[in-house]
Amino acid sequence: MKRLYIDLGAALAVALVLSAPALASGQNNQATSRTATIMGTVTDVNGDAIPDATVVLKEVESNDPRTIVTTETGMFEFHDVTPGITCQLSISAKDFADWVSPPIILNPDQFKIVTGIQLRIATERTTVDVHYDPVEVATEQFRAEEKQRVFGIIPNFYVSYESDPAPLTTGMKFKLALKVSTDPVTAAGVFLVASAKQAGNTPDYGQGWGAYGKRFGAVAADGFSDIMIGGAILPSLLHQDPRYFYQGTGTTGSRIRHAVFSPFVARADNGKSQPNYSSLGGVLASSSLSNLYYPRSNRGAGLVFGNFAIGIAERIGASVAQEFLLGKFTRRGGHMK
Repeated sequence: MKRLYIDLGAALAVALVLSAPALASGQNNQATSRTATIMGTVTDVNGDAIPDATVVLKEVESNDPRTIVTTETGMFEFHDVTPGITCQLSISAKDFADWVSPPIILNPDQFKIVTGIQLRIATERTTVDVHYDPVEVATEQFRAEEKQRVFGIIPNFYVSYESDPAPLTTGMKFKLALKVSTDPVTAAGVFLVASAKQAGNTPDYGQGWGAYGKRFGAVAADGFSDIMIGGAILPSLLHQDPRYFYQGTGTTGSRIRHAVFSPFVARADNGKSQPNYSSLGGVLASSSLSNLYYPRSNRGAGLVFGNFAIGIAERIGASVAQEFLLGKFTRRGGHMK
């Protein structure tokens, strides 16, 4: 009998030893299968539920994110979340800005409710591309200058009242010169000057309608050559601006100096000041061309330099008048300033 008890004890011991690994394995499998749950409710800043929002659960150590959509009440729930691993929620919905949770680490069997999930209305961003186009600005300013007239009648196109004027293009310089040359008021001015010269019998064309026609042609040729050469050709070649730039502010002395020196100091197309070769060259060229059609008795160096001096004096007088008088009676954009 004693021998039988010993054999039974030995068999039981062996059975326990053999079953120990199996028991340990079962316990480990039970431990590793213990997962967690994470849930929450998606609302807006007013606390109203947001249905059909996309909720993505991303585990740091996994490249396979899980995605679900919120219910009508804005709720979502993820089961079988791996504990002990950092995860993160990201939520998006139409017309709302995205929401991202801070990192979350769950314990086995934990049931976590994420609070504070409130989506804000997405902020619309409007991008305004501000592009400065000198040609476009110059075109707008040029169109305004084309309408400038003293008392709404006499052309005053060659004056800029802008504080920061854009340079004229070559096409604008020629267009402005032709517009002044062909303006009906300019033609009326030629008629008056020719009449005055007829009365003064200068140049020596004599009297009569034939002489008057020659004087009219000479005056017109003088003005046209001066405007085209000094107001378009040379300014285009030398990149200078042929306009007078109204100062309008400062002391009386500074405004007088600005006006008096304007025939001698030009504004270059790059905005810098330089000798006014265009204005001086235009007057000199026009005076020299007079030798081609004036009577022989009036030709020579005296005619050239005499007309040059008169032309410069006229420019100085016109600039002073622009600075202190004509600007007050010039219509700009349909309004008297």
